[in-house]
Amino acid sequence: MGSAEDDHLPKKQTHKSINDQTKYKLKLLVLIILTNLLTIYIFTGPSLNLHPILKNTINDSPFPSFGSTSLLQELNATKNELETSRSQIIVLHLQLKSTNQLVTELLAQLNLLNQSINRTADSSLLNFNDLLDDLSKEAKLGLGPHKLPLGLSPRSGIDEVYPSVGGGCLMYKEDLAQYMTYNVGKECPVDDVFAQRLMLKGCEPLPIRRCHPKAPAGYVEPIPLPKSLWSTPPDTSIIWDPYTCKNYSCLIERRKFPGFYDCKDCFDLQFREKTRWQFDNGGLDFGMDQVMATRRQGTIRIGLDIGGGVGTFAARMKERNVTIVTTSMNLDGPFNSFIASRGLISMHVGVSQRLPFFQNTLDIVHSMHILSNWIPDTMLELIMYDIYRVLRPGGLFWLDHFFCLGTQLNATYVPMLERVGFKKLRWNAGMKLDRGIDKNEWYFSALLEKPMS
Repeated sequence: MGSAEDDHLPKKQTHKSINDQTKYKLKLLVLIILTNLLTIYIFTGPSLNLHPILKNTINDSPFPSFGSTSLLQELNATKNELETSRSQIIVLHLQLKSTNQLVTELLAQLNLLNQSINRTADSSLLNFNDLLDDLSKEAKLGLGPHKLPLGLSPRSGIDEVYPSVGGGCLMYKEDLAQYMTYNVGKECPVDDVFAQRLMLKGCEPLPIRRCHPKAPAGYVEPIPLPKSLWSTPPDTSIIWDPYTCKNYSCLIERRKFPGFYDCKDCFDLQFREKTRWQFDNGGLDFGMDQVMATRRQGTIRIGLDIGGGVGTFAARMKERNVTIVTTSMNLDGPFNSFIASRGLISMHVGVSQRLPFFQNTLDIVHSMHILSNWIPDTMLELIMYDIYRVLRPGGLFWLDHFFCLGTQLNATYVPMLERVGFKKLRWNAGMKLDRGIDKNEWYFSALLEKPMS
């Protein structure tokens, strides 16, 4: 068994051999053309032989004839021969000039062909901007890249985002080659963190690999429903190698210690997770029952939670006989594995990927925190349009605790949602005070409807 790179080695060598043969044949063709042109001229051109001035045309004597008439005739004949030769030289000069232009043109075409061959043989000469040439404005907006408004992200190591369609893979070929290096048919490398960083750079979806993920040691059957919705799964249910914590007790306890973690207290199901969306305070916190009451009973059946942490929104909805798919990333924690252990459906995808649902199908889409001002404006608008696409007419978009600067609220995001076409059912805003009032940071929560027509 060899790596994927080894599998492609003979193909690369064959391609290089074909290119070398093509270059050799083209050069040989130019030489043949030049040789033929010279040969044609030599065998078809007029004779340049001159009559000897000193030859005696009367008696073939080796000594010259001194008759004035004869001498004059010889001189005139010589003059005519010289004029003819001069004309022939001019014609020859023009022919050589034309041939030189032809050869120059052939060499230029050969050079272009060589560049084309080299470009085909070495695709690294192509960059992402080359692939965007001649695309429409909308296509370029859809493919990006988009600069991050908050600058370089320490989490992903980039300052711009390449939306999916796999376009970002073209910018990170060394990383892509590393990801695709493994033993075919054997155990995959435990490279979850590396693979996720590649996804966050826009290389999504990742290529399919021909290897098996490492299996957890001592795996046991999951806790049955409905108990699993609010139970911590066994530590043996997952592989802990990619994460700082090596068990669920560590994940639950880390909320008590300083340091930043994504969804720091999510894994403690008996803490804040237990009360989320259970109560409506008339402000930023909407109650789940109050939201569902805006639709006819039983018409909210299926939906999506974007960036749903550990899946608590889906758990609460399941208690109300609603099926929710949760998207999440494993940012130093086994979020997707934890969601699945609760008996819920998880999808390991980033926010830039086109939603994998058909149009006009979902009853509700929810998102808390993840859709906020860290996303480039153009990219965020594309996401909003995609949410509009998958919602059925009359479907609900619950935008939960969106955060931004006060200057952006009415200048950027309210007009954006209006452009997309959502109808406001409920809208509440309030200051985000955890970093101080001087930061002028705000939250808003909105319940929006896709119009029926």
